[in-house]
Amino acid sequence: MTENNKKNNDIKQDNNKEQEAVNSSNNKSKKVENEISLEDKLKDSEEKLLRSLAEIENQRRRFEKEVRDAFEFGSFNFAKESLAILDNLERAKLAIKADEKLKNNKDLDKFLENITIIENDLISIFEKNRISKINTKDKKFDPNFHQAMSEIEDIEAAPGTILKEIQAGYMLGERLLRPALVGVAKKVEKNADKTEEK
Repeated sequence: MTENNKKNNDIKQDNNKEQEAVNSSNNKSKKVENEISLEDKLKDSEEKLLRSLAEIENQRRRFEKEVRDAFEFGSFNFAKESLAILDNLERAKLAIKADEKLKNNKDLDKFLENITIIENDLISIFEKNRISKINTKDKKFDPNFHQAMSEIEDIEAAPGTILKEIQAGYMLGERLLRPALVGVAKKVEKNADKTEEK
């Protein structure tokens, strides 16, 4: 019996050692899992922090751009409405010059001179505020800056060339304030084809 007891004790001890080894292994794997999960949590937190910082930086840039745009283009509507004054001064000059009764008036030149002075002052104020006229003379039609109001047949001009400015266009800095209304050269059809059909 003692031998059996001894064998049983040895078996129990072996079992206990095996159980301790398993427990020790389980504890080690739990520690590794805890360490991995802590590292994962740390990486996840770092990523969230970096995303938040990037979002804050983007918001700051957007806000700065909005402030800059407000300073630069806050007067956009006012400037656009003010162009009507310049247009009306130009129309007044043309109407006075075209009127037969006023042409014979000696004081007309003085009056036109005063209108021109006012017009030049207004243009000067526009230039100080970065409002500039769009140049259309001998330019190719560009829908970003021009609005075609008519097509004009012209044998000498290349199709798409601006031949006539109906109303001046203006820019406010880099932004279009008002497109130039223009007449554009049209491709001339040859009359030879029409005469052959007849």
